[in-house]
Formats: sequence, C-alpha cells, structure tokens
Amino acid sequence: MKSVLRYPSALVLCFAMLLSISTASTAAPLIPNAPNLDASSYILVDFNTGAILAEKNSTMQAEPASITKLMTVYVAFQELRNGTLQLTDKVTVSKKAWRTEGSRMFIEVGKQVKVEDLLQGIIVQSGNDASIALAEHIAGTEETFAQLMNQHAQTLGMSQTNFLNATGLPAAGHLTTAADIATLSAAIIREFPEYYNWYSQLEFTYAGIRQYNRNKLLRRDRSVDGLKTGHTESAGYCLAASAKRDNMRLVSVVLGTDSDAARSSASQALLNYGFRFFETHQLFTEKQVIESPRLWEGAKQTLAVGTGNGLSATIPRGQAKALTVNTNYQQQLMAPIQAGTVVGEVTVTLGDKLVTKQPLLALETVPEGTLFQRLKDKVLLMFAGDDE
Repeated sequence: MKSVLRYPSALVLCFAMLLSISTASTAAPLIPNAPNLDASSYILVDFNTGAILAEKNSTMQAEPASITKLMTVYVAFQELRNGTLQLTDKVTVSKKAWRTEGSRMFIEVGKQVKVEDLLQGIIVQSGNDASIALAEHIAGTEETFAQLMNQHAQTLGMSQTNFLNATGLPAAGHLTTAADIATLSAAIIREFPEYYNWYSQLEFTYAGIRQYNRNKLLRRDRSVDGLKTGHTESAGYCLAASAKRDNMRLVSVVLGTDSDAARSSASQALLNYGFRFFETHQLFTEKQVIESPRLWEGAKQTLAVGTGNGLSATIPRGQAKALTVNTNYQQQLMAPIQAGTVVGEVTVTLGDKLVTKQPLLALETVPEGTLFQRLKDKVLLMFAGDDE
C-alpha cells in the first residue's frame, strides 16, 4: 500500500497514456467534406444501401440531355422482360427517326434494324435516330412512348422528372434531377444485369461506321462500367456513372458542367472520394435469420425473423466493429403468421448516429398450434405480463 501511495503521479501518468493510446486506436477516422465541384448539380450514392455520400442541388430540376436515354432503354428492357419485345425483332425506320438531329447511329429510312442493334446504338453511340425508331416501334409514336417513360419514372419514385421525348433533345418542360437519375441508374443495374454490360462497351459498329462510347471514364478507370453521357448547349455536359471496387458499388450523377473534360473529372472526383473514405458493410445476407423470438400459440415456440433482402450499411472505412444492431417488435408475436409479415424493425447505429433501419420480417410461415398449445400459452401470457 505504501509503495502505491508513494508513486501516485507515476501511476496516473501511465494510466492516462494507456487510455490515450486506446482512445486513439478506436477513434473515428477523419473524413473531409465532399469535393465542391463546378457543376450545377450532382449526387453520389451507395448502390447497395442508397446512402447519399455527396450532393449539391441534387433535387433541383435540370435538363438531362441524352441521359434521358437511360429511361428510353429502361422501358425497352421492361418490354423485353415482359415478352412484348424481342432482341431479334426488326424495326422499320421512319422518316422522323432518320431525319432527327444530333448524335446518330446512321440508320436509313425504310430499312429494318434489329432491336438489339438499336439498343446498342442508343447505349454506345447515343443515337437519337435509334431512340426514336425504338420508341415508335414500342408505342406507335414518340409522344405515346414518353407517357410510358413517365409512368415508369413514377413507379421508380422519380417524382421530379418529366419526359417529353425519347432523346433528350431540348423541349420546354423536359426535366429531371440528379437524384432521380441516380435512382434510374440503380434500377437499371439492379433489375437488368443481363443487359447492363452493354453500358461498358467501348465501341459499336453499324453499317460499317465505328463509333466510340463517349463515357471517357470507361477508359480511365477499370472499375467504371457505365452508364451514360449527355450534352446540349442548354443542358451543358452531363454524366451518370457507376463503378464497383471490391464489394462496394457507387453511382454518381453530374449535371451542367461546361466541358467534356469537366464532367469526367467531376465524376471521377466523386467516385474516388466515396471509395476512399467509405465502405459498404454487409451485416446480414438475404433471408439470414437475425433472431428467433418467442412466438405464442403457434405450432412452434419461436419465429425466424430477418430483413428478407439482407442488410448492409454505408459507414466510414474501418468502423464496422463499432456498429450496433438493435431489434424492436411491434407487439407480442402471435400465431398464425405468414412469411413476409412485418413484425418489427431492425436499426443499425454507429455511436449515437442512426446509420440505417429496415422492417423486420417473418422469414417463415407458422400456423396455429394445437388446442393444448394455445391454452398453455394463454395461461403463460397471463402471468408473463409486459416482461415477455
């Protein structure tokens, strides 16, 4: 005891040093503010979680130029999935399609072109002629096709978007936002992986004319695999891009820059920022059981619950071990219960910050138990009170 009392300052100093080292090793990493880019609006989103990592005026309406063609192609992909359109279908080129201005695939009036060729002509060559030809084939007229585009936009939650044509050529009221285009881009990647590789195609040759993909990031950054450029004098230079590194995919949308080089540089800066300072951490896989809480009056006494589609969180790099997962249930769980029923909520926090939350679902169907099981549980519930 005396020896301890004789050297209190030394002990306190050592403890403070150890505490300092421990605190430093667990301290949150420093994350700078997102790049301030010279564009009218932009957004950077984690594809897997929907977390916004950077944005500027992302909900401000703007002209999308040829980024419009993301929706033109999305509609066609839906038609292919529904079986109302085939890649081998032949499309007769109208005079309107042939005469359209701007970027072209160089299809000829009266000739028949396969749907697959038109799609690649739109995606790689940004062909306005191909866009109109495909729109007319699907819906009869470009105007009717634009109605389809807007219906799909509403289904996707693109609430600030209004399409008037299939090309993105200037038209009063033809508007969208960076956030809405990010939503559309993610939908294409998620819903149509069998076609998405076309967006990374560097060139496409039709009628002996070779044209190159205008998305320069495809050549500069091997992790970039899409999506679409756009440019008109009134819209400026625009780019929707996506890249995947390890298990993390990011989607960036940049609208209203003043040059081809500027849109590429801005998009690259956003992607580099996101990959450098953040990570996508998967906590639970699809249909993984998170918990098995007590189920009353059922054929079994527990219920497997989870999030159905899995659960991932976007966090600062190196902070996965600091995440906390909590589950909350709406009420005592009673049988019968169907798989997919929402029974509560799972929340993920990092310190005192909410990272994400999702509905907690029943992962199995459990019928009512026997009369004896139900009566037994009724008695137990009478005595359990609020503690169960």
